[in-house]
Amino acid sequence: MATAVRIAVLRHIRIPVQALEGFRPASASWNLFRGQTRSLSSHGDEHLEREEVVERVLAVVKSFPKLDPSKVAADSHFQKDLGLDSLDGVEIVMALEEEFKLEIPDKEADKIDSCSVAIEYIFNHPMSG
Repeated sequence: MATAVRIAVLRHIRIPVQALEGFRPASASWNLFRGQTRSLSSHGDEHLEREEVVERVLAVVKSFPKLDPSKVAADSHFQKDLGLDSLDGVEIVMALEEEFKLEIPDKEADKIDSCSVAIEYIFNHPMSG
């Protein structure tokens, strides 16, 4: 658990690399790093646009075999509007995890019961890609 948390934190840390004032290294090549910032995040500053998240979430939901794609909209509720049961909702959440290359904790996955909630969660998730 601690290792997973450490890895998640290190993916988002930016460390400014600066030479110390008055410090003269033995090698002149040391000055290559002066004033540079190194990002340790594999995602950089790339963040998905809301429109892209909406399109991809709706595409995943529409591709679910148990429903009519013409009934899917950004505000569709999985059970009330689309007639899916709770197990179908879990399958959709798993498909969204695969589509956006992220892991949604069970506690959060239980709250995703509509397209709009899925869109908000994924749009606000720092690791979605």
